[in-house]
Amino acid sequence: MKVRQDAWSHEDDVLLAETVLKHIREGSTQLQAFEEVGDELNRTSAACGFRWNAVVRQRFIKQIAEAKKERKQRKRAMSFSYYTQRKPLWAPPAAQPSMNAVSSYNPEPASSSSLSLDAVIQYLQTLSDQTNSKEVEEENQALIKTNLELINRNRELEIEIQKLKQDSSIIEEDYQSLIQIMNRARRMAILEDEETLSNTSFKMDKNGNLEKLAK
Repeated sequence: MKVRQDAWSHEDDVLLAETVLKHIREGSTQLQAFEEVGDELNRTSAACGFRWNAVVRQRFIKQIAEAKKERKQRKRAMSFSYYTQRKPLWAPPAAQPSMNAVSSYNPEPASSSSLSLDAVIQYLQTLSDQTNSKEVEEENQALIKTNLELINRNRELEIEIQKLKQDSSIIEEDYQSLIQIMNRARRMAILEDEETLSNTSFKMDKNGNLEKLAK
């Protein structure tokens, strides 16, 4: 069980930032980055997520934007390569020219290239929108998980604080009871001394000293 409670060092923050940026560039999720850093530093993924969102993230705004841009360019290049290398599943059969038209046949360059380029651009834009939507959803899921873990931890701390308050109240009651017992014992001792003195007779000798008389 991961129970590390010490403060974050500069090296820990750097490791957290480098790992998150690496996962962003590679198209992975921040939650996976938090789990990887948690295993490395013996911390929970929730603690890593809270540290990233509360402190470290603000120091790497520019690097985060560059990592997201690099990821988008990489995915766009991979998608474009895949799309252009795909073979169409069906193509219309070529028309067979007549014998009279063979001599006058003069093929013109097809005008479908511009249409194909438009289709590629539209496809890449759609893919980019889907990727961004998926990324936002994954980040939201990671934040929701982090918040739930923090809420549970907060409840545990509240229970511990309540228990400490109860223990403190019991100790205070015991202390007050002990003070009352000591005060009663002190008063009883004083009364006994006064009663002893009141029942004792004294006489003065020839030198002016008091002597206790035996009964």
